[in-house]
Amino acid sequence: MEKRNKIIYWIATGLFTMGMFSSGLQQLFRQKEMVDLVVALGYPLYFMSILGAWKILGVIAVLIPRYKLLKEWAYAGFFFVMTGALISHLACGDFGIKAILAPVFQTIFILLSWYFRPADRKIVVN
Repeated sequence: MEKRNKIIYWIATGLFTMGMFSSGLQQLFRQKEMVDLVVALGYPLYFMSILGAWKILGVIAVLIPRYKLLKEWAYAGFFFVMTGALISHLACGDFGIKAILAPVFQTIFILLSWYFRPADRKIVVN
């Protein structure tokens, strides 16, 4: 069971951190596709800089050892970003497969990573 949990953790963590890191870079460097997406959703362009920086910092927080409370905040932030992205697409009438499935799958990977994280990465409340 322990080995299975580690495999699930690392696969989910790898998938969601690669997605967050790459989209964070796209936002920081204002890649055209990302600019078009943000504008279509009605957000100001400066929002990309904030979101991109926080995504990259969040990935670092999740991947480095220790700092359990920081990890909890990073997971929460990623959850809010992805569910917010899904709601934004739906609210703007963007019902495309990519617009819906990308945030849904990222949210699933975030939740799996958080749930199956090793004990040394969890806050234990007595």
